[in-house]
Amino acid sequence: MPSREHLRDLLDLPATVLLTVECQQGVVGPDGALPELAREARSSGALTNVARLVAAAHEGGVQVIHAIAERRPDGRGASRNARLFHAAERLPVQQLTGTRAVRVAAPIEVREEDLVVRRLHGLSPLAGTEVDALLRNLGCRTLVVTGVSANVAIPNTVFDAVNRGYTAVVPADAIAGVPSDYTPAMIRNTLSLVATVTTTDELLTCLTPPRRTPRGGTRPA
Repeated sequence: MPSREHLRDLLDLPATVLLTVECQQGVVGPDGALPELAREARSSGALTNVARLVAAAHEGGVQVIHAIAERRPDGRGASRNARLFHAAERLPVQQLTGTRAVRVAAPIEVREEDLVVRRLHGLSPLAGTEVDALLRNLGCRTLVVTGVSANVAIPNTVFDAVNRGYTAVVPADAIAGVPSDYTPAMIRNTLSLVATVTTTDELLTCLTPPRRTPRGGTRPA
């Protein structure tokens, strides 16, 4: 884990963006398409930690982007070049545009200033979407990646971010995958090689602005 000083250096708040990946009702909600993943995201505390980080980002003025995976009812533009996509087509809950399944899941709060980016194809919110352009327009240098799944979308997001020149930060307890022991293995053997791995609590100390004392000074949050 990085030192708190190193993490604060990375997290220059005006140049930091918090990204939530596929934290939507149809994926991590109680009636989602992937019950095992939804249970893991909730029982591990990952979804709660994403919500905590989003709340801190709102308080600290850090931009939040919610990346949503969805498909049109007619399937136009959807990817079909991997087994995963064919399996998704047969799931009882479909991530259809305009439905409850593609709304950001509780307890994560979406505010007016948040950006919600929806994709119809692929495995990563950065590949072939407007997220990269938005990050550059926002002056982003550090991207905090949260959400699901540690099996597919999270590593894809981290790799794409690093390949595009961003510094990736991953709070290990704010991502989830299946089975439960896969996420720490992915973090230890793969993500730690390309991203700064930390925890939600450590990030919160950096995202929360210092509090003012009555005399006008500051004290650490």
